[in-house]
Amino acid sequence: MKRILMSILCAGMLFSCTQKAAEQTTQQGPVVAKVGTSGITQADFEREMKSLPDYAQQLFVGEAGKEKFLEEIIKKEILYQEALKKGLDKSPEFNRKLEEFKKLTLASALLEKEIMSKNKVSEQEVKDYYSKHKEDFTTTSQIRASHILVKTEAEANKVLERLKKGEKFEEIAKKESLDKGSAQNGGDVGYFSRGQMVPEFERAAASLKVGQLSGPVKTSYGYHIIKVTDKKTGPVVEFERVKDVIFQRLSGERQKEAFDKYIAELRKKKDYEVVINKDVLAKISPEIKKTEKPEAAPDKPSEEVQKKDEKKK
Repeated sequence: MKRILMSILCAGMLFSCTQKAAEQTTQQGPVVAKVGTSGITQADFEREMKSLPDYAQQLFVGEAGKEKFLEEIIKKEILYQEALKKGLDKSPEFNRKLEEFKKLTLASALLEKEIMSKNKVSEQEVKDYYSKHKEDFTTTSQIRASHILVKTEAEANKVLERLKKGEKFEEIAKKESLDKGSAQNGGDVGYFSRGQMVPEFERAAASLKVGQLSGPVKTSYGYHIIKVTDKKTGPVVEFERVKDVIFQRLSGERQKEAFDKYIAELRKKKDYEVVINKDVLAKISPEIKKTEKPEAAPDKPSEEVQKKDEKKK
């Protein structure tokens, strides 16, 4: 029970459900329970219930469930009234948090009204995007790539510049790559499937089109310049499986564009003239707590690469 109460409190469900009423009915409906002189109405109960996620609502089905949930609301009301008695609502910290909550809530309401509601993506737009970008939703079974491995990022950038100027990938790989096994073949590591390469290498290769070069890709071995030479593709993923992803992508892009434009227009108004005191800003030294991250174990070469290297040796 304590867990449920804490989850309700932590989820920000601190909207007041009190109603000073001595009568059995109010403008919000019948009173379900009274705590002192404050009433918890049916409307309060239903509002609190609806604010829970769907899975949490399932915990309070049936008569026993309703009583259980009401008990949680009562506990919250008791704590609320006790906090008021102790004058915690008068503390500077509470009022600071209340003001911050007010700002965030009003800013969110404004964004909902001016950005979200005016820049919705239709289902037809999602379908059109899917039709025009089907190659983005084609599964890749295997990738063939070549790489040039060097020690530092500076060296990788120099290699990239040489490639952009027209030098052949294979020739540079033979001379410069630290991976001597693949260097003999002009950097070619052959075909590989998911899970056979270190994650950074694999993600970079998966994001490239055939013939495209990567920027410097850091792994535990050094820095790679990767060139994808072939991709074996499978069927296109069905629309129903990716439509939510497309919707989120299009909505995010559209809303960001609208948000940036809206902010730019507001900043032009005289009422919102921005003046930054750089002298004061320079003196601010916020204390940032540093958390030590455990050192990750170095990535091991894939079994596929190890076998190829052993054969070449």
